[in-house]
Amino acid sequence: MGAPLSSIDRVEVEIYHVFPVDSDTNRTPAVVTRTNSPSDVEIDDATRDTLDGSLSANATVVNPIFSVLNSVVNNINKSPNQFTGGEGPVTGTEVTITVTFDPPILLPADHYFFRPEAGLSSGNFLWLSAPKPVSPPLFVGDLQSWIRNDNLAPDWSRIGTDITHEGPFNASFSLSGVTDALSIIDQLVPCSGPASGGTWKNHGQYVSSVAHVAQSLADQGCISQQEIGQIVSDAARSSCGKPTKHQKPQKHQKHQKHH
Repeated sequence: MGAPLSSIDRVEVEIYHVFPVDSDTNRTPAVVTRTNSPSDVEIDDATRDTLDGSLSANATVVNPIFSVLNSVVNNINKSPNQFTGGEGPVTGTEVTITVTFDPPILLPADHYFFRPEAGLSSGNFLWLSAPKPVSPPLFVGDLQSWIRNDNLAPDWSRIGTDITHEGPFNASFSLSGVTDALSIIDQLVPCSGPASGGTWKNHGQYVSSVAHVAQSLADQGCISQQEIGQIVSDAARSSCGKPTKHQKPQKHQKHQKHH
């Protein structure tokens, strides 16, 4: 990017299904193809943004002066004018942005598109790419980077194939987190108390919260209805939300009123 780190005033991450999910298939696309492209609209529940506190971001400088041979910034056109060859070399600061999703993103196993955006008070944020051969290949099929602007939406163009004619390129990123349902539930419904803070009012509140989150996971296809029963049963047998020995509720003494 061609600006100091202090210019980053917003970071947002959107997740998309693969077309034709979440898309209008009755309209005529204004691009070469929509095969294997992101869908028309993002998965709303999976959007994370620093503006609403659902995402935290930390940027670090990798190289204060970094140059690339080609770029795609403004000239993102509808077909048949999609080919521009790119907008040429640019020089800026190479940075790494680490983001944390809170709450976590819950998605069933599938193919998805990851769209990061960094808002700057000045300059442009450009996603870096470079050849990174891996043997054997990590992915099979046409899985490349796509781009769009307001003029092209809801369609997308392939950066390397449609716009620059330089072919698909690597735009990898690292991802870490938990994928099993129990670990996700432990994060969203900690035994120690609600994730928002404080302690459980009672054991029933804890079990009810676990059941609610488990049902949400099932609705998204992450777990089965049978697994819900086991998870809720385990929660009911736990001591979460129950008073400990030194927290036993005191018996109220009855006071007799004398006349």
